[in-house]
Amino acid sequence: QVQLVESGGGLVQAGGSMRLSCAASGSIFRVNSMGWYRQAPGKQRELVATITSGGVTNYADSVKGRFTISRDNAKNTVYLQMNSLKPEDTAVYYCNAKVIVVGYTYEYTYWGQGTQVTVSS
Repeated sequence: QVQLVESGGGLVQAGGSMRLSCAASGSIFRVNSMGWYRQAPGKQRELVATITSGGVTNYADSVKGRFTISRDNAKNTVYLQMNSLKPEDTAVYYCNAKVIVVGYTYEYTYWGQGTQVTVSS
């Protein structure tokens, strides 16, 4: 019903920048909050940043001041601008969206397939 397609991962040197994108498509009535999570090898998935449909943001302490989340509601797309990247930012990054599907009144949570971000020292 709803698909989240991520793009923008890859390899970057420490101190560099990278931008991730995630577009939601399908039988969408409304997209509520969207966000990014990450999972490093051997670790649990953790929140990176979220943004409401009204633009209210929330960040993990580890990325505050370095990462910026934004969204284009007309395109149902969320972005993550990552600056001053560190090796410890290396992880698979997952897009998340809470969506009200056409014909339903409550929201479902959807996940993207994940995109690898590797920061070399």
